[in-house]
Amino acid sequence: MSRRTPMPVPLLQAFTAEMTTARTPGPAPQRWRAAERAHILSQPWPWPHTRTHAVMLRLAVRDRDLREVLGQLVRLAVAAPGSAAGKYPDGNTGRTRAGLTTPMPIPDDLAALLRDAGIVLRP
Repeated sequence: MSRRTPMPVPLLQAFTAEMTTARTPGPAPQRWRAAERAHILSQPWPWPHTRTHAVMLRLAVRDRDLREVLGQLVRLAVAAPGSAAGKYPDGNTGRTRAGLTTPMPIPDDLAALLRDAGIVLRP
């Protein structure tokens, strides 16, 4: 699938719901979990992927987590080029503690959405 094609509607709806939760005031763990799920969905698309890291940066600043802030700044710089080139670790949650190039297991519901969108998930 070309990375220039827009997100299919079901995937976009799930991404939007997760991003809304990540941006809405509430418990920090719930917001981070939503941002991580949005990140997994967004990786194949440069602009949504970058937007997810911008939300993560705001969460890190709000949490006063300097390590996460610095990690998100790096990720903001590499998110779009990585997505455009198809060079991203499947399932990576986007957090600094996850490691920039570490693939991770994808939750079943998100994997199904990605597969239905024509994204080939690497083992």
